[in-house]
Amino acid sequence: MSLCCTQGFFYEKKLGEITCFIYFSLPTLLLIMTDNDTAKTSRNVIFLVLVASLGYFVDIYDLLVFSIVRKASLHDIGVADADILSKGQFIINVQMFGLLLGGIVWGIIGDKLGRIKVLFGSILLYSVANFANGLVHDVNTYALIRFIAGIGLAGELGAGITLVTETLSKEKRGYGTMIVAVIGLFGAAAAYAVATYGWRNAYFVGGGLGVLLLLLRLGTFESGMFKTMEQSNASKGNFFMLFTNFDRLKKYLYCILIGAPLWYVVGVLVTLSPEFGKALGAQTPLSAGEGILYTYIGISIGDIVAGLLAQITKSRKLTMTVFLTVSIVTSFIYLGSSGITHNHFVWICFFMGCSVGYWATFVTIAAEQFGTNIRATVTTTVPNFVRGSLIPINIAFNALVVHYGMVRSGYIMMIILTLISLFSLSQLNETFGKDLNYIEEEAGVI
Repeated sequence: MSLCCTQGFFYEKKLGEITCFIYFSLPTLLLIMTDNDTAKTSRNVIFLVLVASLGYFVDIYDLLVFSIVRKASLHDIGVADADILSKGQFIINVQMFGLLLGGIVWGIIGDKLGRIKVLFGSILLYSVANFANGLVHDVNTYALIRFIAGIGLAGELGAGITLVTETLSKEKRGYGTMIVAVIGLFGAAAAYAVATYGWRNAYFVGGGLGVLLLLLRLGTFESGMFKTMEQSNASKGNFFMLFTNFDRLKKYLYCILIGAPLWYVVGVLVTLSPEFGKALGAQTPLSAGEGILYTYIGISIGDIVAGLLAQITKSRKLTMTVFLTVSIVTSFIYLGSSGITHNHFVWICFFMGCSVGYWATFVTIAAEQFGTNIRATVTTTVPNFVRGSLIPINIAFNALVVHYGMVRSGYIMMIILTLISLFSLSQLNETFGKDLNYIEEEAGVI
């Protein structure tokens, strides 16, 4: 199976060993996850993990397609070259605001009505939005539809991870979330490949993939923990519970902050690579789309390593610490690459991706920190608030650029975000192997 369409043979030659490793390793991990279960339960669990994985695949495809087609699409609808950066940041900020709002809405629905309803509703919304995005002809309409798509995209990952963590055993749920992330992150490669056929077609294909996934999800089942919790009198999907208890609020904020460096790397260092390339004196213009492709291939590999490291060390905190430390090193290598070449850029993006490949571990930590009655709310809002953090990050970065320039501002932001993440991580409890079948009350946990 080719990762890229018109350039399929090229990318299979480049990435053949990686894709073979993933294709042959994932079935083995699925068997490991279910080795003590009955045959029927094993089939149900495997189907659930695969459907959640494919859902995240489409989620990443649709989430990143604008970053990949940013310059081509804005140029095609008549935006002047001098305005492409500012208009592009405006659209992506609007999309991220949609993710923030959607994270809250879908999280509450997930805890009140069930995780499955979120999966169906969110994918329907962003599929329709992506079809509409392929028809836009002005910036404001473009931004409005990306906002709607952002709301839809917000529910996918949180609901999928919540279902997986609540269905698999506490010892093996790390394997499940790892597989979801690994398969899902290759949606970036698919988006890059399809975009070679035109930016409008890239949006149409994204909408079509969503409709196909909607049909596949007809066979999924609800979390047993949710069904048990549904019969209780506990407050369900109460977003404000996160703010009525100071310890719970701190824990929630720390879960968000530990993921900020990842989206800075993807949303700023790689997405703005054409502009960074100019500042670094690149020999040829750098391609944000190609950078995102290789960054996400790296993230997929990193997620495998992070998942296995967490299982071996039985510590998600140690795994996160290692990856956060390595990510600042790889980012500094990128920012220090004066006269960067195309090949150098591709490899740096790959290694930066590997170093921030802790997305599955980070989301799993968030899911494991809270009770069943607000777990979907947390697991849906946390990754979307991290994605939405790109708004203040962009604002702060742009303010720094005025005084220090692109490259020096890149250094400053990465240092600040990494220090904040390491501190936040130190304040969270280790959750590996934690029993998740409990309920949170206003005053604490029961």
